This record gives sequence, C-alpha cells and structure tokens, in this order.
Amino acid sequence: MVGAGVANINAATKLIDNGYEGKITIIDMGKDPHNRLPEEVMTGMLGAGGWSDGKLTYHTSIGGQLSKYCGDKKAMELMDQVIENFKRFHPKPEAVQCSDPQEEPEFIKPYFGLRLFPVWHVGTDYLHEIGKNWYQYLVDNGVEFVWETKVTEIDFDNQMVMCGEFGDKYDRLIFGVGKSGIDFGKKLAEKYELPTEPKSVQIGVRFEAPQKHFQKLIDISYDFKLYRKFEDKGVSLRSFCTNNNAAYVAAEHTYGDYSYNGHAKKDEAYRNDMTNFGILMEIKNIDKPFDWSREAVKKLQKDGKGTYYSPSHRTPSKTSEGDYVKTEVVDSIEPLYDALGDYALYIEDFINDMKEVFPTLGDDWGIYMPEVKYLSPEPLVNYDDLSLEDYPNIHFVGDALSARGITVSGAQGIYVAESIIAEQNHPLQYIKHDLFV
Repeated sequence: MVGAGVANINAATKLIDNGYEGKITIIDMGKDPHNRLPEEVMTGMLGAGGWSDGKLTYHTSIGGQLSKYCGDKKAMELMDQVIENFKRFHPKPEAVQCSDPQEEPEFIKPYFGLRLFPVWHVGTDYLHEIGKNWYQYLVDNGVEFVWETKVTEIDFDNQMVMCGEFGDKYDRLIFGVGKSGIDFGKKLAEKYELPTEPKSVQIGVRFEAPQKHFQKLIDISYDFKLYRKFEDKGVSLRSFCTNNNAAYVAAEHTYGDYSYNGHAKKDEAYRNDMTNFGILMEIKNIDKPFDWSREAVKKLQKDGKGTYYSPSHRTPSKTSEGDYVKTEVVDSIEPLYDALGDYALYIEDFINDMKEVFPTLGDDWGIYMPEVKYLSPEPLVNYDDLSLEDYPNIHFVGDALSARGITVSGAQGIYVAESIIAEQNHPLQYIKHDLFV
C-alpha cells in the first residue's frame, strides 16, 4: 500500500479483520502517530483529513464518487464501516455524535442553495489518540509500516515499488497517496497511458469570521453547505468543511507552496467562538486543470507563504498550538484576481451575498488564499474492485480516485479489501471471471 491515509488504513483493517493470509506493507512519506506533530498536516498516519478534521460526512452525494461504483445501498454500508472504525479506536466512542438537519431555512433561499445531510462529529481533539490506537492494532497484527520514505517510482509491468535506489516486489498494490501525491498519480497515468476521466479545477479561499454572525444557520446545520451554480459558465461554488466554536485555520504545505484548510476542537479549553469554512469554486473545461491550479496557487504566494486579506484589517488568527497562521497580509483582494482572473468575481459575489444573508457580518471577516483541491485526471477503474483496466492487481483509492473526503476515502479502501478477501476465499470464481473477460 502506498500511503498511510484513511483509505489504506481502513483497507488494511478490513483485511486483518477478515483473515487475510498475505503480508501487508504500508509506505508513507510522513511519520507514525507517536512522532507526527500536529502541524504536520499533509502526510503520515491517517493522512491529512484523519489527522486534522474530525467530521465524517454521511451521504452519497458529498465527498466524491462512491455510489457510482457500487450503488447507493452498498456505499452507505461501506461508510457505516468507516464510522465504526473511528468509534472502535476512539478513546471515548460515546463522544461521537451525528447531526442530521432536515429543514432548509427561508432566509437562505433568495441567495443560496443549502445542502442538508448527516455528519458524524469525531472531534479533532481525539484524532491523534485514535491514530495511535489504530496504528497499534495494525502493528500487533503484522502490518509492516515504512515511515518517512517517499515512493519515487512504480514499475507496473515488473511489479516493483521504488524508493530512491531501493525497490521491492509486490503482488498487489493499493495506491492511496492522498492530496500530497496527486502529481505522482498524474505522472504514472501519463507514463502508462492510463485511460482517464478529466476533472475540474477546485480552488478558492478559506473564509474566517466571528461565529456570532452565522449562529442562526449553525443552529440548524453545524457543517452547512451553501452553494450556487452557473451552469452556462461551467462554474459552481460551495462552502466546504465548516468549523465552529473552537475553529482554527491550518496551513498546508504542498509542492512547496502554502494553501489553507480548517479544523475544529471539541475541548472547551480551545473555544475561540470563530467560524471558518472554504469557499471552493469548481471550474469546468479548463485545459490541464492540475497545472492551471498549481500556477494559480503560486500567484497567491508572497514571501514564501500564502496570503491573507481582511477589509476591516482583522489580524490573522492563531493556530490551536498558539502560533499565528503562516500567511502574509495583503491590503486588497487584487491578488485573487491576479491568480484567478475574472473567476475571482464569483468568490467576491459569494461573500457579498453572505453579507446580505447575515447582516451583522459586514466587513468583519478575513480570507486566507488559496484553498485548493488538486485533482488530476481520474484513472478509469473496474467498478467491482477499483482496479486499473490494464493492471488488475493495482487499485486506486482515496484522493488518487477523487474521493475528496474522509468517509468516502475510507469506504473505497474497504471496498477494495472486500474484493481481495472474496478472491482469497473463492479463487475459482475469480479465475472463471477472468477467463470470460
């Protein structure tokens, strides 16, 4: 397994729980959960989302494609298993709660659509302990972890994983590199001429303001999803990953550049009465969307950091560790236009309409630029086990397959593991299937 993110950790757990007879090796650039620092967001045990975001979305229409491969009923069953795993290794499983808002408020409708769906709240405070408990279970059951090691090449034809000058053979590979390895997946797709499905650009800002301005919506939906679509322009926008009460902005360092995300603590000691969420814009029909996104992100860097703007000159906030968020303050929103061109107007209009819906907001806010979800072209896979069409022993999962979320990533990993267990237990069926194909 390449990557120790949520997808592969859930896959390994499913294999162990069901008596997998082979050896499992997981390679990751980051550190084990005992040595991984809180600010090391992008790599390591449980990946980016499982280390800094304790919200598990619970709906087939949120977080990327899953039901496309297995149907809605199976998708929900797989997501249930992911949620149970987080509870299983949680030091206080009774603290895991589900919010399920039902009714869209009238004051939103003139300006935005609002998606309502269930969300399981694990709590960022507990993620590191969950990671340690989960890690110990896998180690105790024979899983070998190779930490702080970057996979530099994969030879699909000779079944070799290369880490610099050193390599090792594999019989089966699960590729779950997460957001920090999207460019690696893109490189492999190009090298082996994998059939792919083109993806859109997903880029925007991380918006932050005092929670009081949004409280009437938070009371209805904690992780609210405001959205609007401009189908004739190939553009849609949505609020993404809302954090409240003890809400913190996190800097992510990817490909040498800074972008921003957010997380929330459950411990009252961390309460800061702030709200933050992404305003994420999806743009279709961009040629080479990955390269376009990388270039836009670079334009939003200043003095080696991302940028921050507030019309009321609010200062950037502090992290949950008490340090200021790594960002450079700019005095206007112009850098966003320099990076995104006229597309920046959609984000500015989104913010202006929020000021209409939440009249106390005014200019009492700030934006961290950019927030980005790198999406390279998605490899076409077999629906029954997420394997590559020309390499049936290689499976793509998680962000490498455009999962975009903890629950869906974990579910994809479990889905692959189930197919491996079924093949192990009923090999003749799989031989016959391959012969007919």
